[in-house]
Formats: sequence, structure tokens, C-alpha cells
Amino acid sequence: MSHKKIAIAIDGPAGAGKSSISKVVAKELQYLYIDTGAMYRAVTWAVLHEHLEVSNQKAVEALLPSLDLTMEPTDTAFKVFVRGEDITDYIRQQKINENVSTIASYKGVRQYLVERQQAMASVGGVILDGRDIGSVVLPNAELKIYLTASVEARAMRRYLEVKGTTNEQSLEDIKISVMQRDKMDKTRQESPLIQVEDAILVDSSNMTFDETVDYILHLVREQIEHE
Repeated sequence: MSHKKIAIAIDGPAGAGKSSISKVVAKELQYLYIDTGAMYRAVTWAVLHEHLEVSNQKAVEALLPSLDLTMEPTDTAFKVFVRGEDITDYIRQQKINENVSTIASYKGVRQYLVERQQAMASVGGVILDGRDIGSVVLPNAELKIYLTASVEARAMRRYLEVKGTTNEQSLEDIKISVMQRDKMDKTRQESPLIQVEDAILVDSSNMTFDETVDYILHLVREQIEHE
């Protein structure tokens, strides 16, 4: 029996595990996973690479038409290209973490990427995650999920993720950074992070990664049966 392929929007704050969970869910369902955060990171990388002032909105927006930003799915995740250069390995650096919220707050940047995201999603059978997927990018998505976790839980996960790597930071610093990003994401003018009315709240503070994946798969299957 063939199932209708739906569009799934997953929103939530930084560090809630949206992208790692979405990847696994997409693989399980054989859906296309579009990491919108990676797209904002790619623009941030390009801005820093061109030595532009992150605070100069006009200069940042003027750069957009020349980026030729593309994404290609791979077996495990995806690759991000700017002007044909594979920058996937560079977009998780701390310098990008520190500047991505500012770049993402610019109207021109959001319009540029939202158009690309909508075009990629128009085929159906997609999962997009970000801050404004259910509210702006895919307001008609059949399933909307707001995935969150406490600041403590999110900071601890990030801490364990970067421990022993070149991006290592103290738990306290990470906690401050998480709270700052939350504040910026929720208070910015352009498409702030909100939980839309028709989104299902999933709080993963006390759930393991696998439990969260299973729960979201369960929500997807329920939704598909209703379609």
C-alpha cells in the first residue's frame, strides 16, 4: 500500500537535536531532509570568508545573488556548496555559531533562503527543520512539530558533543551561548521562533535520542493514516 508523502516541519530552539533527529526520521521514511540551519550557516561562512562586516546588513544582502548556494543529499546527510565549493566541513565552527543568528535575522537573507527551501520542498516527502518552518516556510505542512528541551539539557548535549574536539567549551559558556541564541531567535523582527498553534509540542529534555526519534515517527505515521 503506497502512502501519501507528506511535508514535515520541525521547529525549535538551538540545540534541541532538530537536525540530528530529522536526519534519522528522514532516512527511516525515505524522505528528503533539508537542514535549513546549514543554509544559514553557509551564508554566514560566505560573509566571513569575504571579510564582510556581519553587522552590515546591506553588504550581506548584496552578496546573496552571487552565492549559488546548493545542497546535495548524501547517504548519511547532505553536502553544502557555495559557488561550487564544498563547505560542509566548515559550517559548524564556533565563529559561525557566534554569528549565524545575526545573519539569520536579516530580511533579505531569509527571503533568499525561504524561496530556495520552498522550491526544494515542493515535491513532497520532505522534512525541514529550523526556526520558522511551520510559520513561514511551510505553513501548509501536514505535520508540524515544535521540538524543544530545557536549556540545561541542550547545553549538556552540546557540551558532550564538543568535548575533546577543537570546538571544546565549558558547560557554563555553552549554557550562556544557548540562552543568548534563544533570546535572539525569539525576539528578532523577521520570522521569530514561535510555536505555531497547530504544532505538536515534543519536549525531549527527559527522552533519549532514540525515544525522541520513535515518538516523532509515531506522530508521522498517525498523520499519514489520517491523510
